[in-house]
Amino acid sequence: MRIHPVAAFQDNYIWIIDTAAKGSDHEPCVIVDPGDAEPVLAYLEQERLRPEAILLTHHHWDHTGGVNSILEHFPCPVYGPYSDKIPQVSHRLTEGDRISLLAGALNLEVIACPGHTLDHIAFYGDERLFCGDTLFAGGCGRMFEGHPAQFWESLQKLAVLPEKTKVYCAHEYTAANLRFAARVEPNNEAIQARLAQVEQLRADGQVTLPSVLADEHATNPFLRAEKSSVRNAAETKEKHPLATPTEVFAAIRRWKDSA
Repeated sequence: MRIHPVAAFQDNYIWIIDTAAKGSDHEPCVIVDPGDAEPVLAYLEQERLRPEAILLTHHHWDHTGGVNSILEHFPCPVYGPYSDKIPQVSHRLTEGDRISLLAGALNLEVIACPGHTLDHIAFYGDERLFCGDTLFAGGCGRMFEGHPAQFWESLQKLAVLPEKTKVYCAHEYTAANLRFAARVEPNNEAIQARLAQVEQLRADGQVTLPSVLADEHATNPFLRAEKSSVRNAAETKEKHPLATPTEVFAAIRRWKDSA
């Protein structure tokens, strides 16, 4: 299986999945969150691929803006959440739905994860997670439509996946996220080590994704709201005690939003 990041806009990644089969033109592929058609179409031509399906995690324009143009060139099914904001979706999905693509090589289960948006879903299979803007490397998405308890519950659904799960999120935010994480937990050596690795990758012009869920458990403050070090930092910032992990998560999210 080959999973390639196509860069779009300032920091988006559009994931293109194929079986890396050789020997014929127009091998099938699956496109995840194509916010911009131009770089996708260029990659499809370069690699001689044709879309078998498009997967959408939520309705934001930087994840859906390229769908119409791609469909003009390559009519194919569009899988996504129930949302009147994404009329292009032909196959509407909800929690627990399963899809099989690429002749059975790609089998994915749908996880509902509202918080960033209310319609947000993720796709998981074979220790690969395509999670849009819910979970980032070192961070999580802004809370545009959901509420803290909802978003925290969504993150917990992802947190219990296998530790080796590769996290294919949609933005190159890793360095900035880890710099914030280091402010929350300045004594966390895992954060410092990971930040150094990430900054070197970016200096070399390399992509920092996918991340691995085990690294998120060790370094991502939004998955660590139950840790005393994160709670203490949040309480210091808020200047009052926080009774639950949800309150800690909400405080860390507010802190990050204002950083």
